[in-house]
Parts: sequence; C-alpha cells; structure tokens
Amino acid sequence: MSRAGILWIALAAAAVIVPAHAADKRYPGDSIKQIDIVDPSSGSAWENKNFLDCADVVLTENDVRYALRNMRKVSKKSYFSEDTQRTGCSGGASVTFKNGKTIVVGIEPTGRINVFESTAKLDPIAGTDSFYDCEPCNTRKMALLKDALGRATERRLRSARPVD
Repeated sequence: MSRAGILWIALAAAAVIVPAHAADKRYPGDSIKQIDIVDPSSGSAWENKNFLDCADVVLTENDVRYALRNMRKVSKKSYFSEDTQRTGCSGGASVTFKNGKTIVVGIEPTGRINVFESTAKLDPIAGTDSFYDCEPCNTRKMALLKDALGRATERRLRSARPVD
C-alpha cells in the first residue's frame, strides 16, 4: 500500500476515534462562570455498600469540569441499558455559563452523566435532558476511589467470615 493510502486510512481512523470522546459543544468548559455542588454524594436503590459506600464518593468542582471536557453523548436507551455499569452513587451540580445558560449535571463515578438545562431557580426546562458517558471520568474517579473500594472489600470479607 502506498504512503498516501496509509495516511488516508490513518486520517479516516482518527476522524472516527477523536469525536468519540469530544465534549458537547453546547457546554464549553472555558465559558463556565460558576459551579455549585448541589449534592456532593448520594446513594440510590442501586447502591451496594459491599461494592462501594456512596459516602466515600464526593463530587468536586474538578470532577464537573473534567466531565464537561470529556463526556460523549449516548442514547437514552444506552444510558438506561441493563448492561451499563452502575454503582448507585452519584453527585449533582449546577453549572452557570457566561452566556447565562444554566445546566444541572448528575455524575456517577462510573462516568454515567445526565444533564438538563434549567432556569436560574434550577427548575428543569422541558425537553433538554441529555445523556452521556465519560470513560475517562470512570478511569479517573475509580483510581481516586481505590481506598474506598479496598474498604468495601474488607467489609465483604468480614461479613463472609464465619463467627466463632
């Protein structure tokens, strides 16, 4: 194969791969005016303290900025798929942009993200909900949670030991 052919294939592959983790251009990270952490840590019915205690998962402003830079849009069906990795933990934040737009972001440590646009009083604007996946967020947050995952493993082992 010629060099031109190889170059063409490499460029085509890059064009396919790069947008896979491109941020949503509607929410540019460089135009963020303010981030308010509304719910730093919460658990849902999916929470499994033997895997991860949600009290150990705290959403930070840096997490929100990182997610907005790295999230990629997925379908609602994909977001709610039974095959999707869940911890049952999440955090929430409101993000106000310099143009006045406000969004509410729910972020799970696995990188599952839901976003909706809202009024200044954080009331949802109908039809603006979007769903995202952020594999780099998953990798980053789970690395930060190694100690918490270790504690959960210890809890599992203690509960599995026979009592004398």
